[in-house]
Amino acid sequence: MTIREELEKTELKILSPRACPSARSRGRVRPEAPHVLRTDFQRDRDRIIHCKSFRRLKHKTQVFLSPFGDHYRTRLTHCLEVSQIARTIAKALRLNEDLTEAIALGHDLGHTPFGHAGEQTLRRLLPGGFHHADQSLRVVEKLEYEGKGLNLTFEVRDGIQKHSKGRGRIFDEDVEDMPSTLEGQIVRVSDVIAYVNHDIDDALRAGIIGEADIPPALVKTLGKWHATRIDRMVLDVVEASLAAGLERIAMSDRIMKAVVDLREFLYQNVYFNSAARDELRKTEKIIEDLFGHIMEHPGDYIRPYPAGDPIVVRAGDFIAGMTDSYAMALYERIFLPRAWPIL
Repeated sequence: MTIREELEKTELKILSPRACPSARSRGRVRPEAPHVLRTDFQRDRDRIIHCKSFRRLKHKTQVFLSPFGDHYRTRLTHCLEVSQIARTIAKALRLNEDLTEAIALGHDLGHTPFGHAGEQTLRRLLPGGFHHADQSLRVVEKLEYEGKGLNLTFEVRDGIQKHSKGRGRIFDEDVEDMPSTLEGQIVRVSDVIAYVNHDIDDALRAGIIGEADIPPALVKTLGKWHATRIDRMVLDVVEASLAAGLERIAMSDRIMKAVVDLREFLYQNVYFNSAARDELRKTEKIIEDLFGHIMEHPGDYIRPYPAGDPIVVRAGDFIAGMTDSYAMALYERIFLPRAWPIL
């Protein structure tokens, strides 16, 4: 028996019957020989960590443009925080931590530069629209490894594509819109838990809001401190999911309402705050101008894959894959005059 087979056997013994054990994965699009040491979900996690798109997340904006300061969250630190929260919940519920971690680390691979402002701009520019969750799936299926994709398992791809709920319901009543595994549902709620808390933290650091601005009712329900709020939300997810017999991942009505209200507070006071929006508005022009230039000179920028996809879609791939710093540097090189040296 190989080490991987021993790990799979152990999973079947210790994980909840509601978990998705590695040995029962629905597999990959292109079948591969099993690894001697690692389960399929461990391999997926490792492929995500080692891919170029994951490394670029360190220079992509979460909410505040990363050049503003070293301590603001980026897409990479956001994914790490989501992973930590999701693994904690998965472990407490005896679900598959490796599957949970793979989905969490890969869920934002398709995010644009400049955060949601970049996403909204691409959505306007591309005929078919744009959504970062669909782009994340496109990254792992068609763009990474020079167009070969990462060939991830069905469960990881499903969790990546269905992780995002935007401003809508955290747990969608439409089963088709929810991840097919409980591990994927954990990442969906952990994403919200992570960003409503770290965006509060970053907004306080930026002086966009003060402690006194957070509604007292939310402080009373969720706690005053960053760690307290996360702990309370995580504990509630675990307790509510167990109370539901692990038929689904859940939250109590009381905590769910507080989380939704806190998210709405962030939309009104942080995401739509004029100080942050004024800077992000400048990035819209950067993306618009770069997109126009790339469409005029596709041969200089656009990759030959995915074969058969329209040029405009592949231009969107190129823009979405940029980091903030690369987009600004390319914009400067193309559109700003070069200073002549003093002789």
